[in-house]
Amino acid sequence: MQTEVGISDKKKFLEGGDIFSLENIGIRFENKYALKNISLKVSKGEILFITGVSGAGKTTLLRVLAGEIKSSEGKFKFNDRDQFITRVFQDLRLLQDQTLEENLWLSFDNFIYESKREFKKEMQNYCRFFSIHEMLNLKVSEANGGLKQQVALIRALLSRPQVLLLDEPTSSLDTEKALKVYEILDFVNSKYRTTCIWATHNRELIKKFNGRIIYLDKGKLIYSGHACFI
Repeated sequence: MQTEVGISDKKKFLEGGDIFSLENIGIRFENKYALKNISLKVSKGEILFITGVSGAGKTTLLRVLAGEIKSSEGKFKFNDRDQFITRVFQDLRLLQDQTLEENLWLSFDNFIYESKREFKKEMQNYCRFFSIHEMLNLKVSEANGGLKQQVALIRALLSRPQVLLLDEPTSSLDTEKALKVYEILDFVNSKYRTTCIWATHNRELIKKFNGRIIYLDKGKLIYSGHACFI
């Protein structure tokens, strides 16, 4: 992939090995299973798509991986506590009374970036890639849903995570913008071995991409493999 996004070199973490391991995980809400008997391994540096209809358990599984929900059934292991996880869930968690650029600056960290200048250059490159660089003075409250999603994703990428969890990150985007989301994720995955886990109901979209797909139905894992077989 060719892109103008310029990210300073950093040491790649070791390839191979399972970063997440789930064995017979069960999650119940009010005596109803959201997930049932889920066994799954996710490797470092993998691109994984989680799909299924609404209510299939996609968001619940992401919340388990994020450490937000503890399972009372089965075993869950996060095998590398040194890995930094960033999530972009449907609430987006943007500050409504601040501008899009101010929200992006929330990812600035002196331990990650050598200077604010370096951070700003990386931020501008991401924004140009998505063609939103001229909209950054808008307040979040003035932005449409697609623009908010792109800003939330860029903010996540600016934190330079080793694991990125995404819940319906393209639900408000057209096909062209959705393809750009995958392109940038494929870039950071290829360059830095970032583990990307993307939940979506849009099976036709993810058939265009490389990566493993798991299909959930009523909280059960029905399929794991290549997109062309779902």
